[in-house]
Amino acid sequence: MKISLNEIRGMNQRYDCAKDIAPNGIDDLVKKIGAQLGGIDEVIDLGKKYQGIVVASVVSCEKHPNADKLSLCKIDDGGVVQEVARDSSGHVQVVCGAPNVREGLLVAWLPPGAIVPATYDKDRLVLEAREIRGQVSNGMLASASELGLSDDHSGILEITDDAAKPGDNFAKTFGLDDYIIDIENKMFTHRPDLFGFLGVARELAGIQQMPFKSPGWYTPLPEFPQVEAEELKLEVKNEIPELVPRFVAITVRGVQLGPSPLWLQIFLAKMGIKSINNIVDYSNFFMMETAQPIHIYDYDKVRALSGGDHAIMVIRHPKAGETITALSGKIIEPSAKTMMVATDQKLICVGGAIGGAETEVDANTKNIIIEAANWDMFQMRRTAMEHGIFTDAVTRFTKGQSPHQNLAVVAKIVDEIRKHADGKVASSVIDIHSATHDESSEVLVAAEFINSRLGLALAAEEIMQILQNVEFVAEITRGDVLVVKPPFWRTDIQIAEDIVEEVGRLYGYDHLPLDLPRRAIVPVGPDRLLSFKQRVRLLLAASGANEVLTYSFVHGNLLERVNQEKQQAYEITNALSPDLQYYRLSLTPNILDKIHPNIKAGYKQFALFELGKTHIKGFDNEEGLPREFERLAFVVAAEEKSDYARGKGAPYFTARTYLMNLLASLGLDDQVRFEIQDPADTDSASVYYRPGRVSRIMIGDKVLGRIGEYKASVQKALKLPSFCAGFELGLELLLQAAREGEAYKALSKFPSLEQDISLRLGTEVSYQTLFDAAQASLERHKPQDIYAVIAPIDIYSPDEADQKHIALRFIFTSYERTLTDALGSELLEKIAQDMSEKLRAERL
Repeated sequence: MKISLNEIRGMNQRYDCAKDIAPNGIDDLVKKIGAQLGGIDEVIDLGKKYQGIVVASVVSCEKHPNADKLSLCKIDDGGVVQEVARDSSGHVQVVCGAPNVREGLLVAWLPPGAIVPATYDKDRLVLEAREIRGQVSNGMLASASELGLSDDHSGILEITDDAAKPGDNFAKTFGLDDYIIDIENKMFTHRPDLFGFLGVARELAGIQQMPFKSPGWYTPLPEFPQVEAEELKLEVKNEIPELVPRFVAITVRGVQLGPSPLWLQIFLAKMGIKSINNIVDYSNFFMMETAQPIHIYDYDKVRALSGGDHAIMVIRHPKAGETITALSGKIIEPSAKTMMVATDQKLICVGGAIGGAETEVDANTKNIIIEAANWDMFQMRRTAMEHGIFTDAVTRFTKGQSPHQNLAVVAKIVDEIRKHADGKVASSVIDIHSATHDESSEVLVAAEFINSRLGLALAAEEIMQILQNVEFVAEITRGDVLVVKPPFWRTDIQIAEDIVEEVGRLYGYDHLPLDLPRRAIVPVGPDRLLSFKQRVRLLLAASGANEVLTYSFVHGNLLERVNQEKQQAYEITNALSPDLQYYRLSLTPNILDKIHPNIKAGYKQFALFELGKTHIKGFDNEEGLPREFERLAFVVAAEEKSDYARGKGAPYFTARTYLMNLLASLGLDDQVRFEIQDPADTDSASVYYRPGRVSRIMIGDKVLGRIGEYKASVQKALKLPSFCAGFELGLELLLQAAREGEAYKALSKFPSLEQDISLRLGTEVSYQTLFDAAQASLERHKPQDIYAVIAPIDIYSPDEADQKHIALRFIFTSYERTLTDALGSELLEKIAQDMSEKLRAERL
């Protein structure tokens, strides 16, 4: 963003805004800008480029005696230039080839020794007194092109400013004794108001503790003049209000096009903008002044491209195959989501980016449409990159302009065109909007809150003044609490921390204390959850499982394939890629998605696990932010034809073996119980398990997680083998219940006793029910000095449809004596009797 020091000063004088913003010189101002506003790319001393150029008057103009197209001129420079040949009247002779040179004209004279400004930045041309066709020319009379002000080289520059007189310093008279400060654009990414001189002037005043006041016309609700000429009817339709929240337009009749005033041409030249004509130049001027791009259409051309007797403008996306020829001459075929302005028949503008050649303002224009809109910043960025359009308007719209300034800017430019181009308002202002100025937006912040974060001791009154200097509405209430209302152009102020940033920058970061942070030398204790995760990793790795690390984001298709509801997941608006659209609801789908690729890669049997976070809508924390759930997921899988799959029986029990091994190592194997999963359970971590092949893992009355095999639809969607099962646990509950350290039990010096029992019972009795009953019976009958474990051997369903056989193995161990077969047989007999009474089980 380039700013002109003279323009800032002149604007302050025009609007009676603030004192001189560079009271201590350019070096001090540049230092403050770099420290408190933005990085400086370059500082250009423009005055050097125009050094030595003088305003002069042509006192006589005669035909050159030896050339038809040259004139011999005598000029009056007030005698200010030294060491130049003069006649008896003190006038200087200059040979000029411009067709418009004439007696009485006020011109810009480049005397001998001056550098032609247009050549200053390349091969510098230094003028000298030299003979042209037998006559000496002392320097030259310059055109606007030679002065570097425009491309016009058809004649010399005619100075019509009444304030200029012969002998005046040209650069000083027209503000070219200036400094152009180029501030890095990236510094202003979140501050679209700083892409206009008005915003920069306000900030320069603020960082120097000077009060600033915007001009009276810069208001969200300005007054527009009444219609004063025959109506130019304009019809506007907005078909994409979600992308174009505001579109303001008005028609003006009878404008007189011509060259812009010299001051305006000079201003635009300093900003690197080419002067076109007074109408277009005024639109560029107010864009630079307010950061609000404006586009002006030729009304009659728009009407000719419309299907009726009046002009029609439609804001919409392009249709397939539509093209537009831009003002640059480039033919653009806009992408489907590009924001366009069209008539009811034809595209006429790439919205917010560049106008169309068919509706441009030219020398024959008499009636115009003035438009100031607000375009979606994200779509604007996509449009710029897709089509290579990087105009000044794009630069501003991609930063997110405030929709509350459009009316003010249109009202002001209409007023200027009425005064300086004889335009007459020919319609009421059209304002199609979904965004209005919000008068109720306020931020409450305490002075102590600000000071504690900045390390300052500012009084509430001082903070209030700092904010009021840049036109915030700030009042003190309830002690040191401030009620702060941001101005309408500051759409970035939302929370108290934004006020902290504002105060810190305006007050000056150099005022912040330089004390190093204090740290205690007491060692920081280990993080329990972090240590527990590592413990779980080592235990599962020791069991032969492999850890995977997947993205916290998933594609919506994955959620659908495992029967999870996308409405429960947080959607990411700026996803890294189309495959990462949603926060995951559980970890298991991510692991299941990796099963088929691993089997395809040649791994016949394996177990995978992951520790990570999940997020679910409706479970916010105390601050209203999404809660993070720490989870552990595990999946064991084997290719159908592998020996592993054939020899392990049901995959559910393989997964359960891994789980029980983990729980035993954590000292929880005697605390958990397994419940049959309720078919009506719609928890996001249960919907992909197969009914009847899934259990809830309980600790007390809390659900630790779920274990089971997967639905046929999930197996088909993810190409899972039939041998596949797993579990998912809540790590936080697991951590709370786990015993500290490893649950170690020394080996007995005495041999263990193993005995098996086979029971026949009804198919309605689940293995879990039998296991729990056998465990309870064992605990009731075994001696206190015996440690016992029950392990499943086999589940067999004979031809009888209503019965099944379950074989269990009991392993007895004593740390005090050698156990006998008789003891084992006695215990099994008692257990069989209990099973018969409770479950009608028959021992085989």
